[in-house]
Formats: sequence, C-alpha cells, structure tokens
Amino acid sequence: MFAKLKYRPCITMIIVFTALLCTACGGSNNTNYTPTTNEPPTVQSSPAPAKTGFEADLDYIRKGQYTYVWIFSRKDGKPLDKDDGAFLRTNAPQVVDWVTTDEGRRVIGGTNFDLAQGNLGLIQKRFVAEDYRGR
Repeated sequence: MFAKLKYRPCITMIIVFTALLCTACGGSNNTNYTPTTNEPPTVQSSPAPAKTGFEADLDYIRKGQYTYVWIFSRKDGKPLDKDDGAFLRTNAPQVVDWVTTDEGRRVIGGTNFDLAQGNLGLIQKRFVAEDYRGR
C-alpha cells in the first residue's frame, strides 16, 4: 500500500502539468488580434475582365515570350484560306506559333527570328504584315 502512495504525487503532478500545457498551447479564437506589423490590410480586388477575340489570341502569343510578333492579313480583307496558310508556313518557316483570329481574317505569328532578314518582302507582296513587337 505504501508503494502506491509513493508514486501518486508524481502522477498527479504530471497530469496537472500536462493539462496546463494543453490549455496554454491551445489555439485561441480571439477575434481582436491585431498584428504587430504595419502592413496595410489587403483589399480584395475584382478580377480583370477576361480578354476575348484578337486580344486574347495576341496575349497567348505574347506569353510565349517571342522577340517578334507579326500579324498577317489578306490585302482584300477576306478570310485566309488553305493556300494562304500554306504560303505563310512555306515563306516564314521560322515562325514557331501561329494563331488564327478575327474569324479567320488575321493570323498572329510568334518567332525569335527577324523576318525582315528572311522572306518578309515576299510575304508583304501578298499580305498586310504588321509588326506588333512594341504594341
């Protein structure tokens, strides 16, 4: 019987200590917490309107981080056909990405090659070619 009493105060102390630790470390739901930093509160902004059509297609090519972005369209304003596409791919093989836009009336090309050192003159005889690097 004395052996049981010998360890009882130690066990009681451990239980009390553990209970104190659990309550001291427990998360508080204090809503009056004020951060100590001087950061301004973040304001939720509404998302930017989604781009559509030509702007979205141009943005897609720009995200490719090409040095040169060209817009090609027919001089008569009609939609590009299969022969037009073949002509552009043949005479501008350095263009990596092609995106047809504006209901097929224009095509956007992205490349890291200066088409002026290639067949740009030949392409400009058949198409309107706009350099969109700085736009």
